[in-house]
Amino acid sequence: MAWVLVLLPAALAGLVQGLTGFGAAIIMMIFLPQLMPIAQGAGVAGVAMLAVVGPMAWRYRRAVRWRRILVPFVIYASVAIWAVHLGKTLDVQLLRRLLGGLLCVLAVYFTFNKRASHQHYPWPVAGAFMMISGFFNGLFGIGGPLMALYSLSLSDDDPAAYLGNLQAFFFIDVIGITLVRIGNGILTPTQLPAIGLGLLGAFSGAWLAARILPKLPMAVVRQGIYLFIGLSGIYYLFF
Repeated sequence: MAWVLVLLPAALAGLVQGLTGFGAAIIMMIFLPQLMPIAQGAGVAGVAMLAVVGPMAWRYRRAVRWRRILVPFVIYASVAIWAVHLGKTLDVQLLRRLLGGLLCVLAVYFTFNKRASHQHYPWPVAGAFMMISGFFNGLFGIGGPLMALYSLSLSDDDPAAYLGNLQAFFFIDVIGITLVRIGNGILTPTQLPAIGLGLLGAFSGAWLAARILPKLPMAVVRQGIYLFIGLSGIYYLFF
């Protein structure tokens, strides 16, 4: 029955990622730590995301603005690589609660501040988003929420721009951080069956999302993003 804890969560993860632009790793990391250590679960969840972010990045490739991706990625990836090494020494439960509190605060702020999603952040704020996202990505494979908010602020209410930039960013990220995890012995051939199930499930969920998303206005997508960020925060605070 262990395969069910990979395949079905991966399908739900693909659906959520396809609709909101992020969240696949969050969904999978609710279940994968029941089967394997957190570091390995983060690696499996990251690779499974390729079944979603790869096709989405290709679909929205004409809307991608590489200048908005490359500099943030360098900052984000540098911190993520550092965090992969720190994961063996830090108090993981404390960090989960810190992440949960941050996500809850952000969800409330963006839900009730109607102008927040339209503003362009100054570099110190955007840089903080990138570093915090990279830090938690290195630890748990979860770097999406803050980068989603950053990408949303630059989208000018264009779903293609939001999804294109964000998925291209995640695609580069998954490739890079997966190589780091392989190099550190976190991901090994023993995880291949779980990775295969994760890819299959995530692709199925993303296929369904691709048929739903064109029918949703950007305002609905935005509220879904904020809601899911809040629910993710509650999960990391209390579970």
